[in-house]
Amino acid sequence: MFAQIKQIALDSYDRIVGLVLDQIAVDGSITKAPGGGEVAGRSPVDRGKQGLKRSGMTDGYGIPLGRVLAGANRHDSPLLAPTLDRLDDLGPLPDDITVHLDAGYDSDKTRALLSERGLHGRIAHKGEKAPIQANQRWHVERTHAWQNAFYRLARCYERRATVIDTFFDLADTIIIVRSLIRQAWTTHRWDTRPRRPP
Repeated sequence: MFAQIKQIALDSYDRIVGLVLDQIAVDGSITKAPGGGEVAGRSPVDRGKQGLKRSGMTDGYGIPLGRVLAGANRHDSPLLAPTLDRLDDLGPLPDDITVHLDAGYDSDKTRALLSERGLHGRIAHKGEKAPIQANQRWHVERTHAWQNAFYRLARCYERRATVIDTFFDLADTIIIVRSLIRQAWTTHRWDTRPRRPP
């Protein structure tokens, strides 16, 4: 149900504001999963406690387009292909798409995967400081922060992957609607529009 509502919100955002699909950002984020579950694993950044990794994909503004859930012990790069498969759900795509990735994806295998799909990769290089290479990747980082603002996602006690996906779909819907309101407030003006409170 929430997946359908998320799709309606995404279609509305695309129709009113427009998704920035020529710039895609993908990155992984680890959250705590104290109860374990189907997609939990030992977290390498939390002393081996149970954790959940999500490989999230956003457009050029940070609108969540899709995610793949896995255990926290999974590396980001094997999750890239299933994450990019979520692009198929979006319908017609631009001819020239650039995918922004961090240094965890810096490998020949990743470059081969992107070229197979006709995508251009903007991958940070290992050994260089991240702020210098941040360019368009900060959008996905901000979206992860927005998702972590929902307590049910910051510490995931659910055990079934379908329930976790449902909570993410609900959070993504709220994020998309908030972004739509924020964008529409500044781009769509009319004379009798209510004024912002001081």
